[in-house]
Amino acid sequence: MRKILVITYYWVPSGGAGVQRWLKFVKYLRNFEWEPVVYTPENPELPAVDYSLESDIPEKLTVLKTRIWEPYAAYKKFVGRKKEDKIKSGFLSEKKNPSLTEKVSVWIRGNLFIPDARKFWIKPSIKFLSQWLSKNHVDAIVSTGPPHSMHLIARAVHQKFNIPWLADFRDPWTNIDFYDELMLTGFGNRRHHKLEKTVLTEANRVIAVSEGMADQFKTIVNRDYQVITNGYDLPEGSLPKSGNNLKFVLAHIGSLVPARNPENFWKALQQIIIAKPEFGGDLEILLVGQIDYTVKESLAGFNLLDYTTIIPYLPHNEVTGVQRSSGILLLFINNTANAGMVVTGKIFEYLVSGRPILCIGPGDGDAARIISETHTGISVGHEDLEGIREAIVSFYERFKSGMLKSEATNLEKYSRYQLTRRLAELLNEMVS
Repeated sequence: MRKILVITYYWVPSGGAGVQRWLKFVKYLRNFEWEPVVYTPENPELPAVDYSLESDIPEKLTVLKTRIWEPYAAYKKFVGRKKEDKIKSGFLSEKKNPSLTEKVSVWIRGNLFIPDARKFWIKPSIKFLSQWLSKNHVDAIVSTGPPHSMHLIARAVHQKFNIPWLADFRDPWTNIDFYDELMLTGFGNRRHHKLEKTVLTEANRVIAVSEGMADQFKTIVNRDYQVITNGYDLPEGSLPKSGNNLKFVLAHIGSLVPARNPENFWKALQQIIIAKPEFGGDLEILLVGQIDYTVKESLAGFNLLDYTTIIPYLPHNEVTGVQRSSGILLLFINNTANAGMVVTGKIFEYLVSGRPILCIGPGDGDAARIISETHTGISVGHEDLEGIREAIVSFYERFKSGMLKSEATNLEKYSRYQLTRRLAELLNEMVS
């Protein structure tokens, strides 16, 4: 077998979407004659812990670990947080008015920790991997980001050993939705753009998770980009059966940051409850994941808190059960300029849940295209209040008639196994 070194910050027991993409690739790479070796921090700052994912780790996998120093302990002390508090991603906040110290911390993060707070792991990792590679052969290197410091580690090792390098982007870099919130100086902004351009130029291959992201990268460096989406993971040829629920459960899985807060969706629900008292008796809103205070304020403002259950986190093996037992699954795409390229990881598990999807986001975006081609739901724009209301009522009428289910087709290409096949083909090209 050929060997590939995978440089990733997120690894089991980390929970959340960041770990699953390469955990699943690693799970299946041996089927395509590639032996993975994972390099990851020994003591990372984990957004959540999920030991259920350990079942996906292949037997006798080599996992290399070194300690990382991160500024989060100093940050927590600086802003008055507890040592055990988890750091929220994507500017998700649980309180209304950030303190001055939190604002100062954002400025420091954006302008001094470039490309991100894991920058202090770059040099120690280059040293460690250089020593390890002087005694161990690999045929390729892959870095997956964010955090984009992983790409800078891979770049240095690639330059030193001339090993083919694949850079995988799970999210954009300078076009990520919260980039403008980093309070960047001119120097900081130029530095981020320069490093991004360097990675896009020097990597032998670059993967994006959506067509929109690949198109945006072409405006920075005009080259060929490969699109390998996230996916779902099921035994070959099987799809889960979904149970019926006595309540009309509208479930959203994942974090809800301010840019993802669908004001018109909440407003539409309030209007339907007023117009159809029976609807209110059947309604249950289920939010699984971290919720920004703005979302809770919206729920309160539209008198929806009594209909809402919030579960901050569930292990991945429990999330799939929630998806299959819901009425419809909610997909809220960020209401930002880059929304068309956003394809969240959870959409692919939604596809095979057996439940229909209601997507609030750009009708011409990548997520809407996937939902349309797989016949798994409806996409409506954030500003289309009437369209949102009509979609909810349509789903509710199907629920009352016992006909609420997904008519999914064309799903196979999004299976993790098939996506790993495509990855292996790309790696074979790169090293041939």
